[in-house]
Amino acid sequence: MRWRDQRQSTNVEDRRGMGGPMMIGGGGLGVIVLAIAVFLCGGDPSQFLQNLPSEQPVSAPGQAANKPTTQDEQRQFVGAVMGSLEDYWRTSLSQKGGVGYKDPKLVLFTRQIQSACGYASAATGPFYCPGDYRLYLDFAFFDELKREFKAPGDFAQAYVIAHEFGHHIQNLEGTMRRVQNAGNSNRLSVAVELQADCYAGLWANYAQQKGLVEAGDVEEAVRAAGAVGDDMIQRRTQGYVVPDSFTHGSAQQRMQYFAIGFKTGNMAECRTLR
Repeated sequence: MRWRDQRQSTNVEDRRGMGGPMMIGGGGLGVIVLAIAVFLCGGDPSQFLQNLPSEQPVSAPGQAANKPTTQDEQRQFVGAVMGSLEDYWRTSLSQKGGVGYKDPKLVLFTRQIQSACGYASAATGPFYCPGDYRLYLDFAFFDELKREFKAPGDFAQAYVIAHEFGHHIQNLEGTMRRVQNAGNSNRLSVAVELQADCYAGLWANYAQQKGLVEAGDVEEAVRAAGAVGDDMIQRRTQGYVVPDSFTHGSAQQRMQYFAIGFKTGNMAECRTLR
């Protein structure tokens, strides 16, 4: 991903090393207030990669240097991703009309953090808290994403941030409130997660148009999206799958909805809550 020359967001709060009470949780992406926690594990994205647009920018020699390798570089990387997400969604929502845009904050932390949604440990994984309009991220998750769950790459990391940013857009749209008022059923939880994946795909489409996407980036994001399916999680953790218990959607659905957003660039195609 070509991120080094991009605008740095001013909405990144660095609370790393500040500490707090430890909590035990499950790794993943999620919206804490809706009790959504997603665990990452390996998935096969090939069936959707075959249908993705084939025309992508070709990496020039030396572009591997775009990969963030230190925490300071990661701080700059997430600042650039947030800046791009802000630019996209500010314009997209203004064109849609009826939804006022407000930037979220991205809070960087280590080990544990307190948010308006309560205390969480790094094991909870990246999450968005509707109560304070903030995304929370411990960089250790990116190491886990690569090492344990076989989803490496900077664009895979960007997908994680874009997914949580998608929950922020849902919050602005009133989706969070409607889901809570409806009782937060498994079906609605799945719909919320799939829409956030689709929203992440919309941003990826924008990033490609802006020349930020390098060869292989979209595959990285799809691979990460495919790693968050409930079926993959259950098969890995308990050895069998219970579809009726899904709260996030299958690996196939997650890859599919990211691909829908990426291929169409049309927010109207992300209507998972009907």
